[in-house]
Amino acid sequence: MNSASQTSEAPAVDEIPGLIRELYKIVERLEAIFPGRHFTPDGHLVGSIGEALASHYYGVELTKASTEGFDGVRDGVKVEVKATQGKAVALSSRPEHLIVFKLLKSGGFEECFNGPGALAWKLLEKRAPTKNGQHIVSLVALSRVMSTQVSANEVLAPVLDLPQGTKRCAAGLEKA
Repeated sequence: MNSASQTSEAPAVDEIPGLIRELYKIVERLEAIFPGRHFTPDGHLVGSIGEALASHYYGVELTKASTEGFDGVRDGVKVEVKATQGKAVALSSRPEHLIVFKLLKSGGFEECFNGPGALAWKLLEKRAPTKNGQHIVSLVALSRVMSTQVSANEVLAPVLDLPQGTKRCAAGLEKA
């Protein structure tokens, strides 16, 4: 394989500055669409994407960024939103309602939990927090609780059709 075909097939290290510029242009655009949210390329980026999804697709009215204990409100219910690209999320307190998304490389997302925060918090009752006071809970455990303990009337239903490729974890919702 010659160097010309390597360049066209895989990104090269010398593309990094241009890719970073593109990323920051995307960050600026996301921040213009959702004023007050920070889409910095770190944990804020993933978290703010989750909050933007909850706002757009689930009708959650977002509060000021970094409001302690919840990210927004819908129908008088305080909603904590978590998003990840990994296998777990961290909670620092028991939310009133919790929505957890796993972001997919396809651009869609997986709704791993959407229900009373007390059910998710119950998974953490006997666990010690990490050094920063957070409690880690796996998406597998949340999905299991979602499909076995959350009733359809406890779920915040989307207000818009979810994007193609989105997956919902609750077995009861998939049948609906």
